[in-house]
Amino acid sequence: MKYSTRQILFTTITIIFLLAACAPAPAPTPSPEEIEDLVATSVALTVASQNLETAEAQPLDTATPLPTATAVDTPTAVPPIDTATAVPLPTTVPSGGGGGTTSKPEFSCDSMDRRPRDNTIYKPGDRFDIKWTIFNNGTKPLRAGLDLKFSHGDKLMADRIVELPALDPGEQFVVGFDAVAPDQEGTYVMVYMVEGPLCYPYTAIVVEK
Repeated sequence: MKYSTRQILFTTITIIFLLAACAPAPAPTPSPEEIEDLVATSVALTVASQNLETAEAQPLDTATPLPTATAVDTPTAVPPIDTATAVPLPTTVPSGGGGGTTSKPEFSCDSMDRRPRDNTIYKPGDRFDIKWTIFNNGTKPLRAGLDLKFSHGDKLMADRIVELPALDPGEQFVVGFDAVAPDQEGTYVMVYMVEGPLCYPYTAIVVEK
């Protein structure tokens, strides 16, 4: 059984008084100062016992919970800024270097002396001329009636289809169109195609105010 500190102190004081009363020889009468000291000691022990019991009765302090981490707001995804759509430009097969023999394709063409030059600057609504020189760079003639027509990219003019004449290897044919620069600023690329497809004439311009 567990005894409180207060009970132990009172029991000890009681035993001291009983022993003093049961002693065979009469004890000298304590002086007023000794009685005052004894009372003060008893009061001090009582107060200490009360304080101790009060402390024991109180619940133990629990650790202060740490603040809950606040979730950091995830930044809202910003929609990407519209950029000009990439327009694939036609590529040409480079001729072979030294050390090997490169055979020409039988049916092929190329666009030469293109006008306007790439990335020529126009103002919105400007009118300009397009000129392409279609050159037969293959080893066999190109038959008459092959279509030159729109393939992809930005339309800088109304759709036009041109039937090419017969072209022997090394021969060329010039085609021309009337075009208008778009109203909005930006870079524009219009790509046409010779039926086959054999080659891709194109025009690339820049519009600035």
